[in-house]
Amino acid sequence: MKPLEKFLKKQTSQLAGRTVAGGPGGGPGSCGGPGGGGGPGGGGGLAGGPRPLQRRQSVSRLLLPAFLREPLAEPGLEPPPEEDGGEPAGVAEDLGSGGPCWLQLEEVPGPGPLGGGGPLRSPSSYSSDELSPGEPLTSPPWAPLGAPERPEHLLNRVLERLAGGATRDSAASDILLDDIVLTHSLFLPTEKFLQELHQYFVWAGGMEGPEGLGRKQACLAMLLHFLDTYQGLLQEEEGAGRIIKDLYLLIMKDESLYQDLREDTLRLHQLVETVELKIPDESQLPSKQVKPLFRHFRRIDSCLQTRVAFRGSDEIFCRVYMPDHSYVTIRSRLSASVQDILGSVTEKLQYSEEPAGREDSLILVAVASSGEKVLLQPTEDCVFTTLGINSHLFACTRDSYEALVPLPEEIQVSPGDTEIHRGEPEDVANHLTAFHWELFRCVHELEFVDYVFHGERGRRETANLELLLQRCSEVTHWVATEVLLCEAPGKRAQLLKKFIKIAAICKQNQDLLSFYALVMGLDNAAVSRLRLTWEKLPGKFKNLFRKFENLTDPCRNHKSYREVISKMKPPVIPFVPLILKDLTFLHEGSKTLVDGLVNIEKLHSVAEKVRTVRKYRSRPLCLDMEASPHHLQTKAYVRQFQVIDNQNLLFELSYKLEANNQ
Repeated sequence: MKPLEKFLKKQTSQLAGRTVAGGPGGGPGSCGGPGGGGGPGGGGGLAGGPRPLQRRQSVSRLLLPAFLREPLAEPGLEPPPEEDGGEPAGVAEDLGSGGPCWLQLEEVPGPGPLGGGGPLRSPSSYSSDELSPGEPLTSPPWAPLGAPERPEHLLNRVLERLAGGATRDSAASDILLDDIVLTHSLFLPTEKFLQELHQYFVWAGGMEGPEGLGRKQACLAMLLHFLDTYQGLLQEEEGAGRIIKDLYLLIMKDESLYQDLREDTLRLHQLVETVELKIPDESQLPSKQVKPLFRHFRRIDSCLQTRVAFRGSDEIFCRVYMPDHSYVTIRSRLSASVQDILGSVTEKLQYSEEPAGREDSLILVAVASSGEKVLLQPTEDCVFTTLGINSHLFACTRDSYEALVPLPEEIQVSPGDTEIHRGEPEDVANHLTAFHWELFRCVHELEFVDYVFHGERGRRETANLELLLQRCSEVTHWVATEVLLCEAPGKRAQLLKKFIKIAAICKQNQDLLSFYALVMGLDNAAVSRLRLTWEKLPGKFKNLFRKFENLTDPCRNHKSYREVISKMKPPVIPFVPLILKDLTFLHEGSKTLVDGLVNIEKLHSVAEKVRTVRKYRSRPLCLDMEASPHHLQTKAYVRQFQVIDNQNLLFELSYKLEANNQ
């Protein structure tokens, strides 16, 4: 299992006591992933043969230091045995006891077309004791909705609650609305969700008086919040766009809504206009702006631009290499499939069209700096954002697969002075924070849900999150690379001191992503073993770094980190992998559906975690960055690090600097 994947997945085995074979990344004893099939204890892979791409290649090179590795299991955290669909042993019968319990949903009559049935219960598969300290599965603040017979009936109950005049404007109803919009994809695809909303409005249209009007207004409130949350994500969903347009036309024809909700209908008109913006057809593609993809196509003018969010239809330039390391530059959609990419390469090379079964037809392979090769399947898409830091795409025939080797610049290093030695710690730290804020702002809050829960939207909707995780990994390797390329012991100690200063300023800037990555880089095994170098560090900086290690200590579910970030006010850049770990914990520790019932507590807990991301970005970032003579030079340097992500090569450099520390 890859290191960051292990970080995201650790402790989840204590929750459900089950292992999914062939999961992301694989591992010893698993099948299908790197280190799994064809590896020690693995199964299902062909030794030495092409392997299919695993989804999380983009974060596969983040090395976790000792203080982030899995801690020893604490007594009392083991969950009771549980059978599929049954209650965990020892579950309290008394709902008011405060212990583990099922969420009892009282029966509410369902007058609409999606009406409910008898008294049912929504299960909560694990308790706060089974979770990590400080991360309980929280109950929603709103009153029980009643138990729907099927997941799609839950939307009907929510709309009925919103239509009730007594609670319609309450904070609890606002949270209920947000919970459903943020998490509906866990139990109901977006297109189906909109269809149910459309049906509800049509059904409410047959009612007279305040009762029908209240239900229409509830439907309008749900649609407004949905569009406001999904801004920019629906332009490529043709089916969802058609349903939204039909529902919009129904609403605009209903004059009864105009009396008190003119502002809402005007806002609805503006939001629907953004959804109706179509993707340009092929005849317009030459005029479409091509966005620079992070890392994989370097240009100084591109890296200085403010980062904007990627969408699947965006076009990028990318180099595809041949076995002899020559390359062609293609222009492609970010969401392009492997088959589309190979088609562009074939056209560039004027390669004759060959049947798919021919041995000399082209295949696409991702080659990492370590020499690891992954065969990409023709139907896979969005492969650009899943590449590792120093991974490149190669097009070759199947006969040439074994001969593929990394590019020379990825396996040869030349020590020399870089910008890090000339730049001031404050300038470097501020540019790090500014760039990471841009990347963090580009990540849509729903990407966190899609990344962990594998919703109906594919990888194209998590591209910005994938790139942010790549950046975290890149900063970690940048620290190790710069330290190990510095040959003079005294200068190397000064570099350690500078990195500790940069980490301190990033923490002061509330950029905990950079802070974490810097500390992890300094704790890289190839760097931490340089005993003679660390001894040259002043005691003040040694003590400061120990405090940083304590802050990033994972004990008690990262208690120190959580206490620090809870006291920070926006804007904050959190350590994003920990948010994904928390969501993974919620996902794997509790079922979304049991016997057709929706786990309401799980939906609320997931939505609460997503709302923390919203809170961190609720205020703009303002940094006091003076325009120094080297301002643009430092900015360009920070935005396009040259790093070594091959741990074996880092160890070789480390042993050349200090051969034996015994």
